Amino acid sequence: MKKYFVFSALGKDRPGIVNQLSKAILESGCNIEDSRMTVLGGEFALILMVSGHWGAITRLERQVPVLEKKLELTILARHTEPRTAVQDMVPYTVDVVAMDHPGIVHEIADFFATREINIEEMSTWTYPAAHTGAPMFSLSMTVSLPSGVHIGRLRDEFTSFCDNLNLDATIEPTRH
Repeated sequence: MKKYFVFSALGKDRPGIVNQLSKAILESGCNIEDSRMTVLGGEFALILMVSGHWGAITRLERQVPVLEKKLELTILARHTEPRTAVQDMVPYTVDVVAMDHPGIVHEIADFFATREINIEEMSTWTYPAAHTGAPMFSLSMTVSLPSGVHIGRLRDEFTSFCDNLNLDATIEPTRH
């Protein structure tokens, strides 16, 4: 029976981290099911879910302290279950671009939270505008909309919300 283990790791970025982590996962007899990895500032950040039979998961779990020390990472780990598919949910992609200022992520998260819409995945980044160098903010996320949501009304509310905050935004069906 398949078991699942999720862990996150954070540490100074350098070449070879993914190679060493994936080797330890493979050698324990586990398989990477899902992962996100990025470099933020000078730090490497990762979250991943692995699967394997209980013995393989136990072998990997026992390696966590060794991996922390060897790779100079802080690792948090826990057992988990596969996510159950929620029926009648439709994925939508939200993209936002604006002049950067504090609070944008909170305002957008609050818009969706007050409507009980789940944010499934989100990435944000800042960059200088091409010609002026002004600080810009960009956000891309996937939300799950209950199939009963009137998308036209939600889109109108979101557009009005974004106009009030001077955000350029779109909300469109996710194309996978």
